[in-house]
Amino acid sequence: MSMTITEKILARAAGRDEVKPGDNIWVNADILLTHDVCGPGTIGVFKREFGEDAAVWSREGVVIIPDHYIFTKDVKAHRNIDILREFVQAQDLPYYYDPGTANYKGVCHVAMPQEGHVRPGEVIFGTDSHTCTHGALGAFATGIGNTDAGFVMGTGKLLIKVPETLRFTLNGQLQKGVTAKDIILRAIGDVGVDGATYCAMEFDGDGIEGLTIEDRMTICNMAIEAGGKNGIIASDDKAEAYVRARTDKPFTPLYSDPDSPVREHRTYDLSELVPCVAEPNLPDKYAVAADRTEVKLTRAYIGSCTGGKISDFIMAAQILKGRKVSVDTFLVPATQEVAEGLMSEHVDGQSLVEIFADADCLDIAPPSCAACLGGPLDTFGRANTDEVVISTTNRNFIGRMGSKQAQIYLASPYTAAASAVAGHIADPREFL
Repeated sequence: MSMTITEKILARAAGRDEVKPGDNIWVNADILLTHDVCGPGTIGVFKREFGEDAAVWSREGVVIIPDHYIFTKDVKAHRNIDILREFVQAQDLPYYYDPGTANYKGVCHVAMPQEGHVRPGEVIFGTDSHTCTHGALGAFATGIGNTDAGFVMGTGKLLIKVPETLRFTLNGQLQKGVTAKDIILRAIGDVGVDGATYCAMEFDGDGIEGLTIEDRMTICNMAIEAGGKNGIIASDDKAEAYVRARTDKPFTPLYSDPDSPVREHRTYDLSELVPCVAEPNLPDKYAVAADRTEVKLTRAYIGSCTGGKISDFIMAAQILKGRKVSVDTFLVPATQEVAEGLMSEHVDGQSLVEIFADADCLDIAPPSCAACLGGPLDTFGRANTDEVVISTTNRNFIGRMGSKQAQIYLASPYTAAASAVAGHIADPREFL
């Protein structure tokens, strides 16, 4: 029986030779990820169901990365961190990345692969919808709720339905100024925010070779914005080198059979894609950036698991070097590693930090999710009433970045930076 990569990973994790879409199977987890928003709820379910003194199924299988509401004066947000710390201490968990310490990392979806917790062929469950990011390294990764996560925490397994697959074949190379963000916004625009509901979004084609690991993370991250169960790109030499540089744990990649059946197959010539935006208030509101230059902006935001990686800031710096922004421009590195990279990485002999300062961007925030999820009132970058924001984040729902009146346009770092300079939505190819 021919199977897709998603089906093969789930079959192996279930101890089966084969599975097919629609099968309900018990799957063994390799990693359970949680953070400060959902971690306390997950811990509550775990203690209720398994007992106050129960041990987690695997100390090394539980990864806890606070990242959402951590740089705030909000008392309830601080209480969540206290709950995590107490649990980690009681369980003696090795993979807890504590805010305010040298061990703090930043946004979980970028920190996870950076710290070697993502490996090809493995199963990752996370209490965050953007857990699908980790399919970029050939893993099955999906978001689950606190109840399911509490069960996984105690048993190491979960009953799931095998998803159908939508295959997106990417051929050719992107032109200058067009990015992975433009690829996934185009795909979501084509299928709609519910077009991949409970499906695996698999990306293949000769164009994958030309994409960096961070590019692939951006694509898989937003599979959930089309309703996807997971996003996935098969591991290759580039992915395996990335993983082996970060962990010595063994892994065995899996790959789709060439003739594996899928529900739908779309093919894209990457050379034909252009810079784009997703208009308010859904990620499938695709529009060509050059066709929206009449949209005046009040701020730009470069950050998040989708747009706060070091490659994202290098793109922004290529636009901003020697120029000034004309709207408030907020910068939020995804992780501490990225924050350090802003000082060590250079564009034409100048550090990214210097470029952003010379361009009159606002002070760089500490690594976190920040305004991507709105957050408490004192959250850095939180949008106010009547703001019109161009953002490298992954979601533009009503109220997503704070005010329900704010209008959020999603875009690549190139497009966001070019638009910050112009004061309106702009095509970054005019600046490169």
